[in-house]
Amino acid sequence: MSLLRQQSPAILVLEDGSVFPGYAFAGAGEVCGEVVFNTGMTGYQEVITDPSYKGQIVTMTYPLVGNYGINPEDMESAGIYLEGFIVKEYHSRPSNWQSRQTLQAFLEAHGKLGVEGLDTRALTRRLRLAGAMKGILSTETTDIAGLIEKIRAYPGLVGRDLVKEVACQAPYHWQDGTRQEITAGLKNSHKISLRVVVIDCGVKYNILRHLEARGCQVIVLPATATGEDILAWRPDGVLFSNGPGDPAALPYLVAAAAFVLGKVPVFGICLGHQILGQAAGGKTEKLKFGHHGINQPVRQEQTGKIEITSQNHGFVVIPDSVARCREATHENLNDGTSEGLSYPELMAFSVQYHPEAAPGPHDAAYLFDRFVAMMSPAGGLAQAYPLKGEAA
Repeated sequence: MSLLRQQSPAILVLEDGSVFPGYAFAGAGEVCGEVVFNTGMTGYQEVITDPSYKGQIVTMTYPLVGNYGINPEDMESAGIYLEGFIVKEYHSRPSNWQSRQTLQAFLEAHGKLGVEGLDTRALTRRLRLAGAMKGILSTETTDIAGLIEKIRAYPGLVGRDLVKEVACQAPYHWQDGTRQEITAGLKNSHKISLRVVVIDCGVKYNILRHLEARGCQVIVLPATATGEDILAWRPDGVLFSNGPGDPAALPYLVAAAAFVLGKVPVFGICLGHQILGQAAGGKTEKLKFGHHGINQPVRQEQTGKIEITSQNHGFVVIPDSVARCREATHENLNDGTSEGLSYPELMAFSVQYHPEAAPGPHDAAYLFDRFVAMMSPAGGLAQAYPLKGEAA
């Protein structure tokens, strides 16, 4: 914590009554959210611009944040969707040739509260023992009883549809690494490459970058698109993206997925994995801790290969509840939860983690190649996953 900057006292109060004092390094005010921790040592810009964090207050476990600033290349969406950002120590003087802005200025430009000086180790241990909890960050009062009353009245994430708050409102074409307006006649134009329709549930830009890098024409539709809307684009494949909130609160997305399953190859990522699981008859549940970081070990069931993965989710599919044509493909080695399912008869597969990384390791980028292989005439379902013993 810099002693050269004038700071306002801030306080975090959890629903169990735990209190963590600190100082605001960006913004002011009062926000509620589910408090979670992220274990990444780098990638704070990608974290705060990931729409999947809508409704959450994020704590970074790495103690020094802000040291390489903010740059346009590392944006994962058009803005910041988390509710508040907590660090042990904010570095106000970034050193990086790509930096165009300080983290403080970036948060304040988007009206977000940043707090430093908390005992983030004690906070992380508390969350690790008790699980993710509702919390309130405030620079406005030190009335603990009043803050506890407010946070206990906060609805939390269960049962809430947060996707509509982060998804695009109109279709767009992702081209040359940027969002482009849909041009007249694009839908009915002759396709010179594989066309992928991405359902934006809070999509990270790196998913779109991976698809474009593999030669795909990428069309992004709002989360409210129906199955008929999706197929009207005559896609070669459909991808349901990551996103925030409770997957059980999204019946319209489940209905759209159920409509397209079996008609065209489908890939689901994170929330998209949960949507496909429900569309195949399954159920989801909330994790006690959630997975937020870039060092989660996942085992490929077919090959035994271990992937180190980037993850950001608080809900999971209950694999035994999915009775329709499913095969388990990946498992989390920390807690045994489902990390991937395949539906060979329905031309679909999905993973709970983030193969696009940003931030994180690139171990799982091969899944985009598998998706392209499924869509290609010479590919087919046999290439959706490697055979036993085959190196991915």
